[in-house]
Amino acid sequence: MAQLNEKSGTCCCPRFNPRPWMDQRIIWMNKLFVKYKVRSLFHVPWNLKKVLSEKREIIQFVGATTPQPFILSYEKGFLTSEIYVSVNREVPGEEMAKLSGTFLTKVYEGSSKNIGDWIKEMKIYVKSKNEGIEKLYFFFTTCPDCAKVYGKNYVVFLAKIKEESNKKN
Repeated sequence: MAQLNEKSGTCCCPRFNPRPWMDQRIIWMNKLFVKYKVRSLFHVPWNLKKVLSEKREIIQFVGATTPQPFILSYEKGFLTSEIYVSVNREVPGEEMAKLSGTFLTKVYEGSSKNIGDWIKEMKIYVKSKNEGIEKLYFFFTTCPDCAKVYGKNYVVFLAKIKEESNKKN
């Protein structure tokens, strides 16, 4: 179980405020991330904690942490996900990625076992906005231990929408 501390309320994850992420249209131009590959199963990265604990020190050491860091997950395949950690500068020796485009967001709350249903709902939501999905990212807002402490498990979906010229629902 997560141990409480004064700064974040838990051992590692700050309390998440879902309002700024609910039903938004956001535009990123070259938003900088460190990119990692992890194993996943049923839409959930399962060695994420180990990978992040190894990499967090590197990101902090070079002063690349953002004021409000977040981690995106993109399912590359059935057993592999790409993890994107927001940073404010290049991190030497790490694979970097820049995300650009327009994203529609939706916040879900509940067990990660619902992700399959949430994916279906997100596809319907994006289609209702007359858009198509190019890529779908998940933002797991807290680790499982911290979600237990807070009593809430929020997952933000970010659908990178297809550009007008490529849109084919």
